[in-house]
Amino acid sequence: MTAPRPRLSLEAYERGVRAKDRTVLAQAITLIESRQRSDAALAQQLLTGLLPETGRARRVGVTGVPGVGKSTFVDALGMFLVERGHRVAVLAIDPSSTLTGGSILGDKTRMARLSVEPRAFIRPSPSGATPGGIARRTRETMLLCEAAGFDVVLVETVGVGQGETAVADMVDFFLVLALPGSGDELQGIKKGVIELADAIAVNKADGDGASRARAALGDLKAALRYLPRKRASWLPKAVAISGLTGTGLEQLWGIVEEHHAALSATGELQGLRAEQQRAWMWALISDRLEQGFRTNPRVAARLPEVEADVVAGRTTPTAAAETLLGELGFDAGE
Repeated sequence: MTAPRPRLSLEAYERGVRAKDRTVLAQAITLIESRQRSDAALAQQLLTGLLPETGRARRVGVTGVPGVGKSTFVDALGMFLVERGHRVAVLAIDPSSTLTGGSILGDKTRMARLSVEPRAFIRPSPSGATPGGIARRTRETMLLCEAAGFDVVLVETVGVGQGETAVADMVDFFLVLALPGSGDELQGIKKGVIELADAIAVNKADGDGASRARAALGDLKAALRYLPRKRASWLPKAVAISGLTGTGLEQLWGIVEEHHAALSATGELQGLRAEQQRAWMWALISDRLEQGFRTNPRVAARLPEVEADVVAGRTTPTAAAETLLGELGFDAGE
């Protein structure tokens, strides 16, 4: 078994990240992803020290059903951006093996060009047991990448219908990828996901799929007019693209920039990020409270018995919850 890499000093982490040292950046991300209590204080000191260097990147979430071509699209968009002078970080959240907890897709192998591009950085993260399939420290990883000078951060979701809201809550622009096909082009895309979208891109608009993509694009543009607006200053847009050929990428990035300008002009972008910070704080509080609850010795002693009673139908979930909370001194109904 390989010995764990020794931790750097706080100053070495800060200096390396600010110097755009990709090796140190990777080590810093490993630090904040660590579940060891001994690493937590150092990780938070690091993030606090780097906060002044964050907040200037375009934050874009990308989702879509499996098979829509997310990784091929991200590879193409990333190359499009670095060729125009941007530095691009990709946070690719993989489904995790239920046996090992490890990442099972290997995003770097699916982003062949971007993975060897020096102006890009790809960080695959197993989603693990985190609700919604969202990697535990994705938000903090985003801040580290911004501090390391990446001015575009792309967050690619699992795309299994669980994590879209969590990703939408941490980015400025949320993109839904759709496949060209026949009939209702909204079919197969959850209404809730559509309502989160700032744009929908019909992917695989190339070869035999080009005509189907154009038809799908027309249907989507018509449908978007009737959906409720997420923001008063922005009407979601639809565009046809090809991750394979690069068709439509310039138009799509123009939409991202137009969205950024619109929200900046109204002050909505600043308000959005402030609200994201507040929601992040409460999410962390909830996470820590649940961890503390599960690891409390009195709760842990009663939990198997109480869970078994719920499963067997001998008690209700409400009564079981009140029993366990009572172990921590909470009165029923509080």
